[in-house]
Amino acid sequence: MKMNKSDLIKKISDSYETLPEEDLDQAVNAILTLISNSLSNGNRVEVRNFGTFSIRLREKRLSRNPKTGTSVLVDAKHKPYFRASKYLKESLNK
Repeated sequence: MKMNKSDLIKKISDSYETLPEEDLDQAVNAILTLISNSLSNGNRVEVRNFGTFSIRLREKRLSRNPKTGTSVLVDAKHKPYFRASKYLKESLNK
């Protein structure tokens, strides 16, 4: 089963009926924005018992256009990286 952001907000709302769904939506958006902004500034974000978000540099490389088969030079770029915590890994494998 997949869960998107609205499913997550609905599930939290069902668990905590005293919290309005609009407030939960704002809270989830604020958390995701803070994580995104922190990564954009080159910082890493660690959430205990969940995992660590960081960025990694993907070096400049020579790639191939699958449609034409011609070689294309792809510039270096940063990509987001997530490393699950030991606790999360263990809870998934119970």
